[in-house]
Amino acid sequence: MDKVPSDIEIARAAAIRPIGEIGDKLEIPSESLLPYGPTKAKISNQFIESLSKRSDGKLILVTAISPTPAGEGKTTTTVGLGDGLNRIGRKTLICLREPSLGPCFGMKGGAAGGGYAQVVPMEDINLHFTGDFHAIGAAHNLLSALVENHIYWSNELAIDQRRVTWRRVVDMNDRALRQITVALGGVANGFPREGGFDITVASEIMAIFCLAEDLADLQRRLGNIIVGYTRSREPIHARDLKAEGPMTALLRDAFMPNLVQTLENNPAIIHGGPFANIAHGCNSVRATKMALKLADYVVTEAGFGADLGAEKFFNIKCRKAGLKPDAVVLVATARALKMHGGVAKADLNTESVGALQDGLENLGRHLRNIGQFGVPAVVAINKFVSDTPAEIDAIRVYCKELGVEVFECSHWADGGAGTEELAQHVATLADSGESRFQPLYDDHMSLWDKARTVARSIYGADDISADNKVRGQFADFEERYSHFPVCMAKTQYSFSTDPSLLGAPSGHVVPIRELRLSAGAEFIVAICGEIMTMPGLPRVPAANNIFVNEDGEIEGLF
Repeated sequence: MDKVPSDIEIARAAAIRPIGEIGDKLEIPSESLLPYGPTKAKISNQFIESLSKRSDGKLILVTAISPTPAGEGKTTTTVGLGDGLNRIGRKTLICLREPSLGPCFGMKGGAAGGGYAQVVPMEDINLHFTGDFHAIGAAHNLLSALVENHIYWSNELAIDQRRVTWRRVVDMNDRALRQITVALGGVANGFPREGGFDITVASEIMAIFCLAEDLADLQRRLGNIIVGYTRSREPIHARDLKAEGPMTALLRDAFMPNLVQTLENNPAIIHGGPFANIAHGCNSVRATKMALKLADYVVTEAGFGADLGAEKFFNIKCRKAGLKPDAVVLVATARALKMHGGVAKADLNTESVGALQDGLENLGRHLRNIGQFGVPAVVAINKFVSDTPAEIDAIRVYCKELGVEVFECSHWADGGAGTEELAQHVATLADSGESRFQPLYDDHMSLWDKARTVARSIYGADDISADNKVRGQFADFEERYSHFPVCMAKTQYSFSTDPSLLGAPSGHVVPIRELRLSAGAEFIVAICGEIMTMPGLPRVPAANNIFVNEDGEIEGLF
């Protein structure tokens, strides 16, 4: 049997077209493309503003069942579906998130798709790309520096050093930075206090960046960031430190969406990248709204399973941006369903219809959850060579009972040709007018009830819980921010907060250990269970296998 090329080998062998040719497909004038080398470019803000009077295309969300080590292939399917829709003559753009360096060097790997359903240049996208994440980190840490500087020189705003809430960020998994002490070393270095780092994708500035409509809205939201409180508990905003202007300056170029291409030379927009387990998990509103003006169909994805990414896509992104999705594609694999049914990873290549049927309850709950938002759904089976006809038939039978179509897709091996049947159905579904989108809860509901609604309706929980300190946070935020949606930070591996509980656990309680106010992003983050906003590296990180070969090419990325 011939050796199957790796993702990076496939990407390296691709016939990548000059980025100007990709822009031509979208009728973007050359002067509106700002090239970052020959194969990637930013799209100018002036051009984006010129699109405002165009009608919108159809919006399609790709989401997935709860992730497992077996893999589901959500981004791969997004790329494959976009190629498939273009292949059948539907003018389509895909909108993805930018990968974080944390997973690239940690355990999960990159986020450029896989096999013959990838966006390229793969190495650039998975590493520094166009520098957007570095700009976001710089803007975030500039605000940290301005806070410390204000306290050092006079503290005219009377910031209570015990109540500084603004942490620092770095785009890397580094558990040693979760809790630190700053300003040690004497008088010249400031006033010592406790601090800490989050990963850049958890930054409120990342959330703002991905929810802002335009540069003016970006600056307004940055000014609304709360960095801490006075002794009398009055909030201190970034605008009080005159920080919103320089932060916007650092983000101006990054705010322009990035244009790249798929292996089949179809256009793709990659912009923004909050995690869905600790943030809202969607690419930028700026990119999505622009794409809807440039194409008849826009395929986008939201991070991790539908209980996280899709829920936040609907309840936060669509609510805030006024988006109305037309269809949802739920990605699953037979292998992952068997894991949810109790099969160990080492045994996944062996047929086990019984275990798969047990695992189907995970898929079923995700489908029922999507139904609560009023958007029609279809299931895409990301095909593996180990799948058996009996296993696929079991999925079809189960989904038929729920009134949902199932399509077996081979895009990993065949590119867009492997999703043609799915593409035809999705286009029909998006054009049908069946969608009756509505968020899960109303703005006027209390913050506690919003969190409880997500836990009960989406996670299958009996209730939420919190100690008196956290309940006090709920009460404090309720006074001024009750209209904000809630962003649940929770393990991605389970509907519960216990990552070992696979399938579709019910009757559990979701413990909320902390609330964080994101006044600029305009949501409340509820940190549940043991989830960390600064991940750690695994025992054997992916970084151990990444190197530059003798030809100067990067190896080991996946």
